Amino acid sequence: MDEATLVLYVILYVLLPLWGLASMLDWWCHKKTSIESTSGLHEANIHCLMGFQIAIPLVLSLVFEVNVLVLLLCLAALIAHEFIAHYDVHYTTDKREISIWEVHAHNYLATLPFFLFLMIIVRKWEVFIDLITLEWSGGFGLEWRKEPLGATGNYAAIYIFTMSILVVLPYFQEWWRCWSYQRSHNQEVVE
Repeated sequence: MDEATLVLYVILYVLLPLWGLASMLDWWCHKKTSIESTSGLHEANIHCLMGFQIAIPLVLSLVFEVNVLVLLLCLAALIAHEFIAHYDVHYTTDKREISIWEVHAHNYLATLPFFLFLMIIVRKWEVFIDLITLEWSGGFGLEWRKEPLGATGNYAAIYIFTMSILVVLPYFQEWWRCWSYQRSHNQEVVE
């Protein structure tokens, strides 16, 4: 196995699954601390925003060839995610308990996108050089990935489907719980 394939397999079979597991642990911590009655819908909205910030470059990287555009989007999402994650913890700290388990989940959720970005740079070094030397001509189109991912070549579809069930659905359920709680609480106040 060559180094490029090894790096790809670390991305696919170590870092991306860890990101999913950390997301699931984070969601579980929110549920255990009754996010709907503590920090509420505002925090759930923040979580949805952070999910989009990571999902967009993640899906782009799995489905399309990594070029200057995809690297720029990954970098922008990484920076934006860090700012929003900092705001999330700042907002939540006085409103609900943040357990040691949630702190550990946040550690992974904050660092894994950075490590994924670095691993993509290692695999696509020539694209990174184009990015930093501003040789951007021809690097802004979206082209379907040529290289099949994973042992079966279906990794992208399997990963996106699995994370939709194990991560996106629980976070949507969290948002729905918070929205429903806020709505019912607002009706009680009016009555």
